[in-house]
Parts: sequence; structure tokens; C-alpha cells
Amino acid sequence: MRIKQTLLNLILAGLLAAIATQTQAKPSDNTHEYTFDNGLKLIVKEDHRAPVLVSQVWYKVGSTYEHDGITGISHALEHMMFKGTKKFPDGAFDRIVSDNGGRHNAFTSQDYTGYYQEFEKSRLEVSFELEADRMRNLLLPEDEFKKEIRVVMEERQLRTEDNPQALTYEQFNAAAFVNSSSRIPVVGWMNDLQNMTIDDLRAWYEQWYAPNNATVVVAGDVDPDEVYALAKKYFAPIKPSTIKQPKPRQEIKQSGIRKIIVKAPAELPYFILGYKTPSLLTADDQSDAYALAVLSAVLDGGNSSRFAKKLIRGSAIAANVSTGYRLHSRSGTLFRIDGTPAQGKTINELISAINDEIALLKTELVSKKELDRIKAQVVASEVYQRDSVSSQASTLGALESIGLDWRIIDKFVDKITAVSATDIQRVAKKYFVEDSLTIAELDPQPLDTKNPDAQLGKL
Repeated sequence: MRIKQTLLNLILAGLLAAIATQTQAKPSDNTHEYTFDNGLKLIVKEDHRAPVLVSQVWYKVGSTYEHDGITGISHALEHMMFKGTKKFPDGAFDRIVSDNGGRHNAFTSQDYTGYYQEFEKSRLEVSFELEADRMRNLLLPEDEFKKEIRVVMEERQLRTEDNPQALTYEQFNAAAFVNSSSRIPVVGWMNDLQNMTIDDLRAWYEQWYAPNNATVVVAGDVDPDEVYALAKKYFAPIKPSTIKQPKPRQEIKQSGIRKIIVKAPAELPYFILGYKTPSLLTADDQSDAYALAVLSAVLDGGNSSRFAKKLIRGSAIAANVSTGYRLHSRSGTLFRIDGTPAQGKTINELISAINDEIALLKTELVSKKELDRIKAQVVASEVYQRDSVSSQASTLGALESIGLDWRIIDKFVDKITAVSATDIQRVAKKYFVEDSLTIAELDPQPLDTKNPDAQLGKL
């Protein structure tokens, strides 16, 4: 046993030494920022370890920019961005990227929509020519829209309405947020998708897809001067738009616990708890946000975390239980705990055990040994992500798109390291209160095994 402990100590010492070595260089080193006259921002991150690059275009628009009646429009537009321009008709984008040995994709979130290509380092101009063209010249043919919106509806059906946990999460989120746009699902409500028109999409495209609402991020084995020159050639001539920001929709104050039951065909019960919390951007005291990130890892930071050790392996009351907290969001967020009780146990029994753990956080300080281990895990996870060129670019693009200065990445390790046991206790007392709590429970209904395609037939 003593030999085993010594070995573990050596491993931990080696891990911390590796982190210390990697953190000597700032994450923002070799990062360059430019802004063109039309408002487009260019961020270039040099990383010369391999002859590759990732090129991303981020637009500041996502589901939290939407309103009732057109929910899901940002995601639907993302689908239509591959349907061609006059210069590069439908199918050309895929073929050109493939012919140049690259790969590409896109993503839509609550706060932004992004497009990316990954290439060998000499092919950046291919990416810029394609992306600059479709920033303003998308054709948006109605016949293609009618086909693509059906694809989006099928995606919603399969990923949400036929997925009982995803359906529970969607309704949980809509119950937690009453009047703010945080309640809008990224994929949109089905009825809004069914009634969406090509004119809705054109108006959304013209409103948000403009250089003064976009950030281009390039990371990899590139020369920043050459990247700037190419960006100037392709993006600088594009005229800016008047970006009309949506009116503020500040969430009303929650004044009591909210609880919903979701009935859906499912094999196992499931629940989600959510406490309203600030993000790094909305927190009055940013140390709260960093403390919540560490607190999340105390409860659910691997096999040695409290939930895994006590509720899954210890009392065996949970089949699984996890936490979620969005440090980076342009609006307030939720500290989520979700799980499934073990066979023979109930949701109420598992929630009661979770509440005991939350009460413990409020009444007893986390030990120095536990806190040091957790912080080392959080920092190590962040540092090792920097090995990925795509991850570096995505971090820069996401921070810029939600309104945070990307240079805060230099402070992450220090901010996490500074979190104390008292900070953990303070934020637990401050935010884990019943008046800001929403609970959703999945009540499993019998599965329709006779007709698995019944739901698809409704489309």
C-alpha cells in the first residue's frame, strides 16, 4: 500500500510539473488581432508544431437572439449555408474542400453560429475565398429550403422528441427561464419550423451575416502577415450592415421552486435539477464563476469526485449522476445536476442524497487535499486542450463572440488556483437556494415497440 501511495504521489508531482512547464508560456502568446474598416475582426494564433491550420468564421447570432415564431432560424440558416452561391453553386463547397484535402463543418449554439475548415497549411486561401463569398452572396433558393427545413425537422424529431432525456432537458430549460431567450431550444420548436419561410431566412441572413458581426479565427502553422493579407483581399471589400441588436429580455426573478413532470416513452426514470447562476460575463463578482466551476468538479470531477465515490460506488443509489455549469455564456446560466437512480431506487431517494451533499458543501469546508486535487484536474484539463489547434481556435472564437476579451485565457490557471474552500462554501450558500431551483422529472411511459417509425410519420 505504501509503494502504491508513493507511486501516486510521484504521478501527481509529475502532472503538476508538466502543468507548471506548460503554463510558463501564456496561452495568448503568438496571438494577433486585427480589425478591418468594415468591422470584421481577425484573430490569428500561431502554432507551428504541425503543418496544418484551422480556419473559422464566427457570427454573433444563435438561439438567444431569436424570438417566438422564428425559433430555430439560426440553426436552419446554418443548414442552408451549404446550398450555394452564384460563384460556388450547390455542391461546390463540399467538392472544393474535399479536392484540397480538407474537411469542414458548422455548429450553432445559444450564443453564436460558426463554420470551419481544416487544411494543410498552404490552403488557407481556399477557405477565405469560400467563406467570404457566402458571407453575403448566398442564393437561398426556396425549393432547397423546403427540402432542408424537412431535414431540420427530422433532426429535431430524432434528437429531441424521440430522445426522452433530451426532451426532458428541453422542457426543463423552458420551465427554468420564463421570459428570457435562454428558454429557446437551439433547434427550435417544431411548430415554428413548420411555419418558417424562405423570407424569414433571407431576413435573418441579411440581418446577421455581415463582416461587422463576424470574427475570423485562424490557428495553426501560419504567418500572421500572410493571413492578414489574404483576409484583406477577401473579407475587407465586403460592405458592413446595420446590426440591430435584439431588445434586452432580462429573466424575471424566480420566487420559488418550479417542478415539472415530463411523460415520454422511456426505459428508465431521469431527472434534472437546475439552480440559477451567473456566467463569467454576467457575474457581479467573477470569482463566483470560477468557484462554481471548481465546485462542479468537486461533485463530478472523475472517479474520485463525491458523486462517483458516494452515490454511485458507495451507497449505490445512482446509476449515474453528473453536473454541468457553463462558465462562458453571454447570459445567466444554470448549475445543473442530472441523473438516473440505480435499479430499485427512486428519483426522490437520489435527490435526497444529492441534497445531503449540497448541504455538506454549505456546512463543511472542502479539505485542502481534496481541493488541491480537484484544482489540478481542472487546470490539467484546460492546459491539455491547448494541444489541439482546433480547440485553441474555438476558445478564441467563442470568447470573442460572447463578448469576453479572449486575453482572459491567460488568467484561467491563476483564477482556478486562487479558488479557496471558503469560496466553494460561499457560492454553495449563495446560489444553491430553493427559490432559484427548477426540477424536471422524466416519468417513463411504455415504449411503442410495434411502430418505431410512428413519430416520423407525423412530420
